[in-house]
Amino acid sequence: MSKRLFVGNLSPETKDEDLQKVFSECGKVISTQVIKSKFDPAQSRGFGFVEMESETDAKNAVTKLNGTEINGRKIAVEEAKPLNRDNRGGGGSWGGGGGGGGGDRGRGRRNTGQRW
Repeated sequence: MSKRLFVGNLSPETKDEDLQKVFSECGKVISTQVIKSKFDPAQSRGFGFVEMESETDAKNAVTKLNGTEINGRKIAVEEAKPLNRDNRGGGGSWGGGGGGGGGDRGRGRRNTGQRW
């Protein structure tokens, strides 16, 4: 079963091929992807993902490569956490959680005097 890894702190110059080369030294690489900015597709967002063929290869890559340098930056390598779009949580008054407090400020409600 394949295992997906998160790779953080990538330099703007790092390409998919760079990740492929480095991670292939730790085992079979299925895919690599440096995440790009949605506003400027030529600009890296500084992180990416590598999918290794086996859990053993992935653990080997985390052990060997976490804290090593690629293109002049010490990278962070860890197991990628699954993206759960149904339960993203959130914050502030827009998301599904957090925010709390603040009374009725800025919500267009009338102060009726009694609060409890």
